[in-house]
Amino acid sequence: MSDDEMMKAKLATPGDDTIFGKIVRGEIPTTFLYEDDKCVAFSDVNPQAPVHILVVPRKPIVQLSVAEDGDAELIGHLLLVAKKVAKEKGLNKGFRIVINDGPEGGQSVYHLHVHILGGRSLRWPPG
Repeated sequence: MSDDEMMKAKLATPGDDTIFGKIVRGEIPTTFLYEDDKCVAFSDVNPQAPVHILVVPRKPIVQLSVAEDGDAELIGHLLLVAKKVAKEKGLNKGFRIVINDGPEGGQSVYHLHVHILGGRSLRWPPG
């Protein structure tokens, strides 16, 4: 993760309205690669790989560490949508799923979202 992204993560505040909330509500125009009644998927505007897509739930869960047991079905749905979108984007050789949580986890937007990264060989460890 870049120093700029880490700084954004340190400055982000849980509970604020987010860019993802505005996208989900249609206040910021975005081309959806996938859309259903539970989530949307769209390309990241600051891609970290040749393919970098975000899957965002319509329900604004602040972060994974505060998700409730009742969110299990939705979180599972996000991962299945990520698999579907990755396949549609031709990521047949593999891809990485990332969910950042909290400032030390690099979360810069406090609306749970799943990153799909692919299109090149991804190194380990990531950060």
